Amino acid sequence: QVKLVESGGGLVQAGGSLTLSCAASGSGFSIKRMGWYRQAPGQQRDLVATITSGDIANYAESVEGRFTISRDNAKNTVELQMTSLKPDDSAVYYCYADQLIFGSDIFYWGQGTQVTVSS
Repeated sequence: QVKLVESGGGLVQAGGSLTLSCAASGSGFSIKRMGWYRQAPGQQRDLVATITSGDIANYAESVEGRFTISRDNAKNTVELQMTSLKPDDSAVYYCYADQLIFGSDIFYWGQGTQVTVSS
């Protein structure tokens, strides 16, 4: 079983920067994809960015050009570098991992870390 722990959330002014980190542990199987979702109060959980073990990244349109996702396969960690932050970026950010076990996908979620962007 995979355990995900996020860190790096906090309060930042609009236009500022923040970096989120996620560490995966407890798995003896390959994690083929990791990434980030976010959820504001009363809203759905939306995809922010994903990255494969081969460093192929994809981003939501709303963060393209402002956020950068990266990972360290040896350490099973993923980071999200956020710049030019807007108040609309405020949400709880959740790390996820997609683990392949005997040909089946198993998804894991972190507890989430709060990001608040003030105007």
